[in-house]
Amino acid sequence: MKRTEMSVPFGRSRILLVDDEAEILVALTDLLEDEFDILSSTDPLEALSFLKKSPDIAVIVSDQRMPNMTGDVLLSKAREFSDARGILLTGYADLAAVVAALNQGRIQFYAHKPWESDSLRAMVREVAAHHRLERALMVERVLLHGALESVPMDVVFTEADGTVLRHNMEVEAHPNAKGDIEEDSLHGDALREEIAAMREETKQSGSATRLVSELTEEGLRWHEIIRQTLPWPRNASGVPFPMPQRWQMSYDRDVTDRLAMEERLRQDDKMHALGTLAGGIAHDFNNLLTAMLGSLELLQDMTPASNPTVTKLFENALESARRGTVLTRRLLEFGRPKPMALRPVDMVEMIWSMHDLIVQSLSRASDLRGETGRCDLDLSAVPRELVVPPVLSDSGQLEMALLNLCINARDAMQEGGVISISLTRDVTPDGGDHIMLSVEDQGCGMPPEVVRRIFEPFFTTKGLGSGTGLGLSTIYGFLQRSGGDIRVDSMPGKGTRMTMILPICQEDAPEEAHDLRSEPIVSGKLRILLADDEPGVRLVTDQFLSQDGHEVVSVGDGAEVIAHLEAGEVFDLVVLDLLMPGMGGRECGLILAAKYPELPVLYVSGYADPQNLPANAFVLGKPFTPQELRDAIGATLRKRR
Repeated sequence: MKRTEMSVPFGRSRILLVDDEAEILVALTDLLEDEFDILSSTDPLEALSFLKKSPDIAVIVSDQRMPNMTGDVLLSKAREFSDARGILLTGYADLAAVVAALNQGRIQFYAHKPWESDSLRAMVREVAAHHRLERALMVERVLLHGALESVPMDVVFTEADGTVLRHNMEVEAHPNAKGDIEEDSLHGDALREEIAAMREETKQSGSATRLVSELTEEGLRWHEIIRQTLPWPRNASGVPFPMPQRWQMSYDRDVTDRLAMEERLRQDDKMHALGTLAGGIAHDFNNLLTAMLGSLELLQDMTPASNPTVTKLFENALESARRGTVLTRRLLEFGRPKPMALRPVDMVEMIWSMHDLIVQSLSRASDLRGETGRCDLDLSAVPRELVVPPVLSDSGQLEMALLNLCINARDAMQEGGVISISLTRDVTPDGGDHIMLSVEDQGCGMPPEVVRRIFEPFFTTKGLGSGTGLGLSTIYGFLQRSGGDIRVDSMPGKGTRMTMILPICQEDAPEEAHDLRSEPIVSGKLRILLADDEPGVRLVTDQFLSQDGHEVVSVGDGAEVIAHLEAGEVFDLVVLDLLMPGMGGRECGLILAAKYPELPVLYVSGYADPQNLPANAFVLGKPFTPQELRDAIGATLRKRR
């Protein structure tokens, strides 16, 4: 630890000489001007004005007997606005007044006239040094007081046994804790043992650091406490003074918000890493699903519907594959967040429009689990006539988030209960104006260690096979990307309240995007160049296109696409998989845009980063149905008109 020294300002001190005899002032000036800066006056009233104009005066040397004002009265008045120290010059006849002034602390020394030169000079020198030291101590006090008042943490100075010397804490029970034991007067029960243990550790090692928690009326708060011994005082030669014990200083900083931010950053990093992994898995899985779904649909079209068992098996296989697409879409929410369609959303209208859907979903969940407990939905806190400003959000994703929270609330109430939805307007700590959409249940609640993890991808409190652990993570990601947040309040046995924090819309709604699929599909047979590195996907896509009468040329990568075109072949459309070994779809698309700008290109991908797509690209996600492929072709061709 660095050792700091108190700075004592050395240099020539300023002395004020006051005597009604000019000859005396001349003699005193001759005696003292080699060591001090001199001001002098024969009038006590003028001397007081000098003091007011020159606050740096250190010593006043004054005659006691003067016509207008005696010296002791002059020094008494000077003490009202100046810290200059006083020395009286007097004859024996004034000794009683001088002794009284000395006893009252108005002067430090007195000297008889005529004075002994060396003695008087030493006397002035000592008083000036004392004044310099007092000034330095005053500066130290002001600096310490200012630091204690302004530093954003609790600071406590104690003896080694814990006796409080000084602190800056606001403690109602012990506003003047000086002289008390620190942990008994300044800290609650939760920190008492920690403070005592840290004091003993500091005695042995010189310092101690703890991160401790305290449950307060405001919730769980975290303290970072640093404690250390103070350096020994040293003399002018740098030698420590012998002291019976060493003082200790404690810094107590509330780090609750910092820890929450660090946890949020770790959560974001984890989401990003898992999103990248999930996106890669989803890409490969979507290729498999495309081949499976496409093959099943083609086989179903080719197989007569005479055997009901075969028909049910086809439907079962198709439904299972479609459920797989739902899982991959959730995985893709981490690696490739769905683009936001942020528009004003009327929260009251949205909630009431979802009433029947939520009730049916809750009832269906109970039936599937064979549960008898009834679950009711309470919208009394959201009357239809409630007026709140619209929020800026993606209505589709917001509806799914609300439905997900309601189903989670239902899962927490095995014996049934009431799910309450409420809307409030609030100003968050960052100053933003927000709408709070809360979903509250009467379920089993969660302990703090579970609450801290519920937004982690794949973390779930449900039984095996009952949840993917992606629902709350998806909601968390959606709200973060749309300028909102989510808050959780839960205690075991007392239920859970999930609150979505949604930004209020401050701007006019953007115009609705034109739905390309609402227009008729472009008619006519096309010559299409298809590129996909997966043989199964390539076969299915080829068959979909061929069934519609198109002529299809299939290749395995982008380089073959360029080769066909450079050979002079003519095509009406190129269908490109984005992720292929060798020349991928993006690289191939850039070459096509440069060399064949009029040639339409439809991109297909099981996982596409929106920031890594060619400009104005139309992307069809895998897996897709024949109708979705037709719609995508029509939209791509219309964009080229």
